[in-house]
Amino acid sequence: MAELISVPLKKPSEVDIVKPLKNLIQSRYSTADKPEDCSEAINEFAKLRNNAIWKAFEKYESSLEIIYGYYDQIVALESKIPSQELQVPFKWKDAFDRGNIFGSRMSLTIPSLSYEKVCVLFNIAALQSGVAAAQSIESDDGLKLAAKLFQQASGIFNHLKSTVMLAIHQDPTPDLNPDTLGALSQLMLAQAQQIFVHKAIHDNMKDSIVAKLASQCEDLYAECLKVFQRENLKQIWDKDWIPIIAGKQAALGAVAELYQSLVCKANKSIGEEISRLQRATELFRAAQSRSGRAMFEDLSSKADRNLTEAKKDNDFIYHERIPDIKSVDPIGKAQPAKVLQLAHPMSQNFKDLFNELVPVPVHQAMASYDLRKTEIVNTEITRLREATQQLNGLLSSLNLPAAIEVTGGGSDVPPSILEKANMVSSLGGIAELEKMITELPELLKRNQDILDETDRMLNEEKQADDALRQQFKDKWTRTSSDKLTEMFRSNAVKYRQIINNAVEADKVVRDKFEAQKYFMELLSAGPGSIEAALPSGTSSNVRDTSAVTSLRQLMEEVETIKAEREAIESELKSGTTDMKDKFLSALAKDGAINEPAISFEVLGQTYGALQKQVSESIDKQTSLMDRIREAHSQFVSETGSTAGGREKMLSQLASAHDAFRDLQNNLKEGTKFYNDLTQMLVSFQNKVSDYCFARRTEKEELLKDLTQESSRSGPAQPPATPSYYNTEPKKETPTPATPSVPNPAAQQVPTTLPYPVYVHGMPVPYGASSNTPYPAYAPPPMPQGYNPYGTMPYPSSYQFPQGPPGGYQGHHLSGYPQPGQPGQPGYPNQPGGYPNCPPGSYPPGSYPSNPW
Repeated sequence: MAELISVPLKKPSEVDIVKPLKNLIQSRYSTADKPEDCSEAINEFAKLRNNAIWKAFEKYESSLEIIYGYYDQIVALESKIPSQELQVPFKWKDAFDRGNIFGSRMSLTIPSLSYEKVCVLFNIAALQSGVAAAQSIESDDGLKLAAKLFQQASGIFNHLKSTVMLAIHQDPTPDLNPDTLGALSQLMLAQAQQIFVHKAIHDNMKDSIVAKLASQCEDLYAECLKVFQRENLKQIWDKDWIPIIAGKQAALGAVAELYQSLVCKANKSIGEEISRLQRATELFRAAQSRSGRAMFEDLSSKADRNLTEAKKDNDFIYHERIPDIKSVDPIGKAQPAKVLQLAHPMSQNFKDLFNELVPVPVHQAMASYDLRKTEIVNTEITRLREATQQLNGLLSSLNLPAAIEVTGGGSDVPPSILEKANMVSSLGGIAELEKMITELPELLKRNQDILDETDRMLNEEKQADDALRQQFKDKWTRTSSDKLTEMFRSNAVKYRQIINNAVEADKVVRDKFEAQKYFMELLSAGPGSIEAALPSGTSSNVRDTSAVTSLRQLMEEVETIKAEREAIESELKSGTTDMKDKFLSALAKDGAINEPAISFEVLGQTYGALQKQVSESIDKQTSLMDRIREAHSQFVSETGSTAGGREKMLSQLASAHDAFRDLQNNLKEGTKFYNDLTQMLVSFQNKVSDYCFARRTEKEELLKDLTQESSRSGPAQPPATPSYYNTEPKKETPTPATPSVPNPAAQQVPTTLPYPVYVHGMPVPYGASSNTPYPAYAPPPMPQGYNPYGTMPYPSSYQFPQGPPGGYQGHHLSGYPQPGQPGQPGYPNQPGGYPNCPPGSYPPGSYPSNPW
């Protein structure tokens, strides 16, 4: 059998895939409460890559299964993380590089999992061609395997031809040029057809079948020769390839004529037999002349013998006229060789290493559900707390319940005030608040420093890129930093705004603390200090009048309603539903996820009853407050009590107790907010660091190429324009299809800890093309938890995703800004965890180190 051509493999490079992949998975799937640890799977994936990319060079059939397994893992991982976000500088050398004398790229470095997948897929097809070419032609199993592998390789190269430009978004190395891939696909198909020709001969099939198979194979090699001789391709190939292909075209044509002559002999068409044998011998000689090597020697000798015998018989017996070969009927065609479609999975025993990670659509749906859930929870908790604060404000203004309490036991302080003082002392008193307040500036500074360092890395990378672009002009072909870091910088600005809002929120907390500091100190000091500080006055001798009795019953109702609200708030915070299985089932059933419909149904089932309880509690409070005012008016008329200095101070002490409890909750949540924000900023910084490392690696490779190019003798030939830029359509190189427009609803999918989800198509922080449509900006996440200052508006420039129906129905928190309207921006509606104020006098990038 004539020599078969195997495609050389691309040369890979060692990379650290563990750290960037771990950073990416943690940024997308981990939360403060539920960290995602895929260390074992990531380490196994790294080992699999190292084994697969080097095993391919051994060119054994067993190597195929290993590289198949690695490719399957890439495909599975790509469905769960955005491929362009994996900032690993994958470097692959051109498979046909022979010193790069024609000015093309020797290697290409792109930090994208899609690029890695393309290169691995190329090597799979190349390895398939090598294994197929090495099979024994005397073995039936070997021929079957060779035919299958050549057809699969043809399918892979054909698949790459139409997808490679969409995967890498920049000029490829010559081996990944769509024209190159189309030519290789054609060559693999022709060689698969050649295997079928040989098998037909080996199995002694009918002469007419062999002739048809060989005739079609000649056509395939003729088409292949045309493609390989294109000006933009012919310099790429090994010097022997085009002569071998030209020789095979002639040799397969000779085989077809030889076997058709046997058909003529059986039909007693001696003249046509001789004409075809003459053509066969001419083509066998042409094959040897073109390729410089003997092809189908046994069949060539057989053609010579048959021609001699046929001429002798015709001269002595038949005396038939020998027709011109151009006038005889053409040989039929038969093509069992096909371009096989790319299959998945390719390996026989595929097991997804990252099975615990959900697909991107499910992850986006879960993130959107979490946002809707957090919106409902925060809204209802805000309504409860604002109502409770309104109730506490009324009681403090009326000096209740202190005004109706009987003092005694040697103390002139009402029991309710003593109880509040004991509560404040048991919680650490004012010293505990001061300690927590003094810790906030350090936490704030830590977050500012992380963000400052992240900005510095981005600026440093951009300055280096701009300087080299200015130096090399048009030769500096990689994508500019401005296009790649737009998402990073947008997120950095949003994080700046979050920190700025936190500074303002800290100021609100501090002001409230200073306003109540004196009275909180009295409560912390104990009963003696309170009694000494109270203005002199008559001790309460409350008579059991109807008004007093009514007020005491109302105070019991107040305590009951507060206890009920604590239980409702606890249930709101603890309500959980495993949405993973629901969304996975929807994806498997319909191929898509109707997230709003599923979320609203589940949220209604989970929180509908609690929302109703919140509304009932607020309605109940309205009636309760009216009755308290009425009973207190009657109490004043019966006792003649007036709001003197003593009563006023008792009211202020009660307000200080309420403020202490609020501030303590605020400061705990503020500390958690800053700590959670630190985790997100560290993850954000890690992603930027991975990006900068990948860009630095690419920069070094491109500098190396430019340096080698400038050191060559003589100017480099400009590369020919690839055919896929030609305005004339070509059958073998169809224009890659533009990516379909993603579902617009996906653009509103919110993000979760600790880095924004790039939705529907995943905008790339690296390797992007200015011509590629990418989705709108996805805002950075907020720390998880309840936002105590839920009524403070978010900057007006932020467009908040659509929330659940019903809108925002919270009440105005006395002393704080009014809440935003439904659908408007609102930090409180984020999965936030700390007070958020509107931007103040601190522009982004100029925050004081100490907000106090």
